[in-house]
Amino acid sequence: MTDEPDPPEPRRPPYRVEVSDRAADLQAAHEKLGEGDSSGVPATVAGRVMLLREMGRLTFATLHDSSGSIQLMATAKGTEDYRGLTRLNLGDWIVATGEVIRSNKGELSVRVERWEQLAEAKRGFGDKWHGITDTDMRYRQRYADLWANESSRAVFQARSRIMTLTRHFLDERGFVEVETPVFHPIPGGALARPFMTHHNALDMELYLRIAPELYLKRLVVGGFERVYELARVFRNEGLSTRHNPEFTMLELYQAYADYGDMMSLTESLVAYLAEAVTGSTVVSYDGRELDLGVPWRRATLVDLVEDAIGVRVDVRMPVEQLAAIATVHGVEVDEGWGPGKLVLEIYEKTTEAGLWGPVFVLDYPKEVSPLARDHREVPETVERFEALVAGRELANAFSELIDPDEQRRRFEAQALVKAAGDPEAMVVDEDYLRALEYGLPPTGGLGIGMDRLVMLLTDTQSIRDVVLFPTLRPERD
Repeated sequence: MTDEPDPPEPRRPPYRVEVSDRAADLQAAHEKLGEGDSSGVPATVAGRVMLLREMGRLTFATLHDSSGSIQLMATAKGTEDYRGLTRLNLGDWIVATGEVIRSNKGELSVRVERWEQLAEAKRGFGDKWHGITDTDMRYRQRYADLWANESSRAVFQARSRIMTLTRHFLDERGFVEVETPVFHPIPGGALARPFMTHHNALDMELYLRIAPELYLKRLVVGGFERVYELARVFRNEGLSTRHNPEFTMLELYQAYADYGDMMSLTESLVAYLAEAVTGSTVVSYDGRELDLGVPWRRATLVDLVEDAIGVRVDVRMPVEQLAAIATVHGVEVDEGWGPGKLVLEIYEKTTEAGLWGPVFVLDYPKEVSPLARDHREVPETVERFEALVAGRELANAFSELIDPDEQRRRFEAQALVKAAGDPEAMVVDEDYLRALEYGLPPTGGLGIGMDRLVMLLTDTQSIRDVVLFPTLRPERD
C-alpha cells in the first residue's frame, strides 16, 4: 500500500499588494486609444470582479475599484492560471497586471498576464443588472449595497464632497473649526429629548449632546469670533424619512453679526454647494425644480400662516382664540400651551409642508425660542429664522441671546415646562450663564442639518439613503 501525497495547502492571500493604477485614472489617460490598439503601457489594478464572461479560450471580467471600473481580458495562452480566473466568484477581490489595450468593441481593458486572488466573496451581490433591490438589506448591509448599487456609492461620494466644500467655504471666510464635548452633564442647545448614559468612574449621569450650541458660544466668549463644528448629534426621537436618532449638524457662530447675516451666509453656502456638486443652482428634487440661487425669499411666520389659512394669528391674541383656531385645523391642543406654542403648532400643521421654497421663515414666538434674542421691533417674538426647502426645515438661526439675566429667566421658564412633563424642554445651565456673565458680544448663530442638505443636493427622499449606517429596528429572525 502506497502513501497518498498530501493535498497542497490552500494558497494564502498576500498581506499587501502594490497597486499602481486606478480604473478612473486609466480611463482618463487612455481616452484616445483606438479600437483594437495596444498602448504598450503596463498597469496593475485591484478591486472586485463584478462581472465575468467566459467565451471559450477568452474571458472578460469587469473590475470595480473605488474610482470606477475597467475591463479585464484574459486568454488561455497569455494569462497565468487562466482556469483559476474563470472560476472566480462575483465579488472576489483580485489584483491583476497586464498591458492596457482597447478591445475590438471599444472597451478599455487590461490584458491580464498575472493575477492573484486577495479575498473570496462567499456571499453574492444581487442581480448583476439591478443590484440589491431589498431596501432593508441595503440599509443593514451597506457594505454590499455600495458595491451592488452604483447610485448608493455616488450619493456618499457626493456627501463627502459636500462636507469638504463646506469646510473650504467657511475656512475661506475666517471661521475656525473646533471640536466640543459629545458627553454633556446637562442637555441643552435645542428642544429635544436626550440619550442618557452613566460614567462609572465619576459615578455621574451624562447625556449625548443634542446640539453643540452652548459650548460653541462659550468659545465666542473666549475670543473665537468665528467658529464652527460639523458635529454628530443625538436625539432620542422617532424614525422617519427625515429623522435619524444620530445625525450631522453644522453649527457656526459669528461675533458682531445677527440673523440677517446668517441668512446671507446660509443662502450663499447652499448656492455654492449646489453649483459645485450639481453644476447649477437650479436643481431637481422629487420631480420638481428648485432654484437655490441667491437671494432667497424672506417672509414672517405669521404672514405665511395667513397666506395658507386666510386667518391672522399673533402671539398677543388670547390663548382661547388661538386654541380654537388650532383645533379647527386639526391640532391636538395641550392645555398647558401658551400663545407662542399655539402659533408654532398652527404653522407646523397648516403651512410648513407646503413651503417649497427656498424661503426664510422669520420671527418666531419667544416662548418656543429660549436661546434667541428679543426682536428689536415685534413684541413677544425673537430674531430667529428657519430655512425651508422642499417643505422641510434645512436650517435654524438666531440673533443670539446675550443677556445672562434674560437667559436665566428663559431657562427657568423652560425648567417649569420640563417639570410639567415636557421631556424636550431645557434646564438651567449655570456654567453657561456664568460664561455669559463674562460677556458675549452681539452674535449670529446658525445650524444646518447636513444630512438633509445632502438629501437635497442628491435628490434623495429618505435620510437613510444618505447615512451610511442608519439606526434600524432589530433584525427579525
